[in-house]
Amino acid sequence: MGMPGPFELIIILVIVLLIFGGKRLKNIGGELGGAIKGFKSSMKGSEKDDKDDKDDKDDIIEAKVEATDDDTVNK
Repeated sequence: MGMPGPFELIIILVIVLLIFGGKRLKNIGGELGGAIKGFKSSMKGSEKDDKDDKDDKDDIIEAKVEATDDDTVNK
């Protein structure tokens, strides 16, 4: 059983339009678009947080290396 062809897709879309109506489909589309935008923005925020965490870890490692170098010089 393969993918439905163009004629079958048109029939499915007409049935969906008859069941839900144009106004309700518009609302569903708007809600779906808002959900996608929210998901994308949270993914970008997550990537930014991951980058900030990595930068913080790099700063900690650099501080430890500097502290070790200072201890070696002072001895």
